[in-house]
Order: sequence, then structure tokens, then C-alpha cells
Amino acid sequence: MSPSIQLLKNRYLKNIKENPELYIGIELEFPIVHTKGESIDIEVSKDLMRFLVDALSLEVEKEDQDGNPIQLVEPKSQDRILFEVSYTTLEFAFGKAGRIQDVEERFDAYMKVIQKKLGEKNHTIQGLGIHPHWDINDNRPVAYPRYQMLMAYLNMSSQVRIGSLHAFPEYGAFICGSQVQLDVSTADYLRVINAFTQVEAAKAYLFANSEFSGADWDTRISRDIFWEESMHGIYPENVGVNAKLFKDEDDFFDYLDRSAIFTAERDGETYYFSPIRARDYLATDKIPAYTLNGKETLLVPQEKDFQTHRSYQYQDLTTRGTIEFRSVCTQPLDRTFASAAFHLGLLVNLDKLEAYLETAPFFENFGCDYKSLRRQFSKKQLTDEEKAGVVQFSKDLLAIAEQGLEMRGQREMTYLKSLKEELTL
Repeated sequence: MSPSIQLLKNRYLKNIKENPELYIGIELEFPIVHTKGESIDIEVSKDLMRFLVDALSLEVEKEDQDGNPIQLVEPKSQDRILFEVSYTTLEFAFGKAGRIQDVEERFDAYMKVIQKKLGEKNHTIQGLGIHPHWDINDNRPVAYPRYQMLMAYLNMSSQVRIGSLHAFPEYGAFICGSQVQLDVSTADYLRVINAFTQVEAAKAYLFANSEFSGADWDTRISRDIFWEESMHGIYPENVGVNAKLFKDEDDFFDYLDRSAIFTAERDGETYYFSPIRARDYLATDKIPAYTLNGKETLLVPQEKDFQTHRSYQYQDLTTRGTIEFRSVCTQPLDRTFASAAFHLGLLVNLDKLEAYLETAPFFENFGCDYKSLRRQFSKKQLTDEEKAGVVQFSKDLLAIAEQGLEMRGQREMTYLKSLKEELTL
């Protein structure tokens, strides 16, 4: 086994349990929007965070370089409210929960306070996958090393001549997603990754919510292009839908070994550099790297740099013993938890899902190139054949998900209602 694969296995397998209890982890990102169509006043969003400390009895967990709170935590639930990349995006990262309703109740309580406070200054949270005023906002990163590094790294695209990268490296400041993490076992994690790779076309159809006004892209999910045609996507194994189904654990880690390392820390300083495949990293002699203020230096790769490795696949094995599903746009506020319910129901009903996917007519009609299928079925206009095919595929998957939720006995089926109604219109 190569040293890089051993390091990746150490990082990603150490917390997977043989028989874990199933918990739900939900992360929701939302644009903060000026209600009169103007750019948002980031002083309003900074003031919101200061206000929430007392209003919601939260503790300050992180501050920016100017002493502004940028991440708050609720001690009991371990819910976090934070800025995601920029001061124009607010994220809710909920502590693990046993039922979706538990998360929804806390979310509603937070939102009631937040929307009232923002409304005093003509601002609001909206359920959109891309900020509607992305082109006039202050898109600078939060003054915190992690976000400054990410934005500086993405800005390297102007100097890179590999492939065709889009011209919006600041996209991290204005795209918003809805993620869910679910516990998986050592025996099942690859089954889960493979099964959910196959349903991306339906998810593209059901959850698309990020059309982009700044380019002529025929897609309702611009975030796919932002990710895949940026510095994150120079190595295709690093982002998006997996290009293949994995035969076994070795096959999966060989794929992960092709993902990228692009940042390292030395003596408290954060550095970034052109992406290097994990498998090539330790064999690289010296790396031309940059500090956050643009100073160039040479770094010698170290094994500890694998501790900050992070790939951006849509079925992402995390270091917490979970799979994170990351391909869904932020949803309209009245269906915030539909995506979490969809994933949860399918996971609980994994045997039925796998059996269905083996003979699904959808793949007979449209093939099994899962990356291409997601792009195909997120187009702004579908042919009659495409629409009929993906609607039936989605209905079948919803039925499996609903059955899975019924098996749980937690009355979570109600969160699928909006999706079912949409498919019957």
C-alpha cells in the first residue's frame, strides 16, 4: 500500500463504526439579501452575529481578524451559526439529531429571531442556491485564514492554463448549498456511495435552484459548473459526481488518491499552492507556495499535510464516520428539509434502493454515465422523453425514500410532500 493511501485510510476510516446509531447532521447555507435589490450591507450581517449572542444565548466560537464574531455555538445542542466564506452567506450547522423534526424546531426558532432583526435594516434570509445580487455585493472573504486561503486559491485560476476554467473565482462567496450527513457502517459506506452516485440525475431534477445570470450556461444548477470548472476541478476526481462505481475499498481509495492537496500549515501560517494529486504529493521535492499576503516560498511536503486533505465529491466520506451528501442547492424556505428526508429515507431503505437501481428503466434509456446524466437533467429545458424519464425515476426513488421513512416510525414522510406534489403537476 502506498504511503499516501495509508494516510488517507487513516484519516477517513478511523471513525467509522461497525454498527453505528443513525444520526442526522444538517448544514444549511443561505444568502443574506437586501430586500430592495441593493448590495447587502455587511455591517448589518456583522451586527446580526453580535446581536445573536445575547438574543439566542449563544457563545462566540470564532472571531475574524477585527474581533467580529463569525461563528457562534449553542452549548447544549452544539448547533452553530456562522458565516460561510463571505459575510453575505449565513450557515446553520446543526448538532447531530435523531429526527428531522428536532432540527426543524431549532431552525424555526433561530430564523424567527434572525429574520426580525434583519428586517429592521431591509435585509432577509432567502431560500436560494445563489445570491441574487452576486454581481454587486462585497464578495471579499471573511477575514479569517481558512476563508482567505480558499478565495486566494480559487483566484489562482487566472494564472492557470489547464483546461477551461470559468471567470468567477469569487463564486465561493455567493453559492449556497444544503448538506446532510448520515452515519454509515464499515460494511455499508461503499454501498451508500455507489447507490447515491446513481441517483444524481433525479436529485438534479428535484433540487435544482441555482440558475446563474452572469453566463450563458444551460443549467439550473450553476454550482456544478462553479465547482467543476474552477481550481477545485482541475483533477476531476476531486469534485462532483464520482466517475465510476467502486468495486471495493481499494478501488475507492485509489480514486481518492487522485484527489487534490492544495494547502498546508507551517508554524501557524496558512499556505496555498497549485493542486497536487494526493498520490504525487509526498514524492514532490519542493512546492512553490504562497502566504495569505501573497509572499512566495518553497514548502517541503509532510505527512501531516494529509490532515487538512479535503475532497469535494458529492458523496463525500468524512472524517466523522459519516457520508456527506453535498450536491443539493439551498432550497426554498418552505421545503428546507425535503433534501434531508429524501437522503435519509433512501439510506434506511438501502437494500430496496440497490435492487431498484439494478433494473431501473432510466439507465436503459439514458445510459450510466452518472456525471453526464446530472448535467443532462439539470438543463433549463428537457425534451418530452427526458422529462418523462426523469419524472418516473424520481417518483420511484421518492416511493423508496418514503417507505424508508415509514420504517423509521418518526413521521418524517411529511417532508417529501412538496416533492411528490411537484412531480404530479
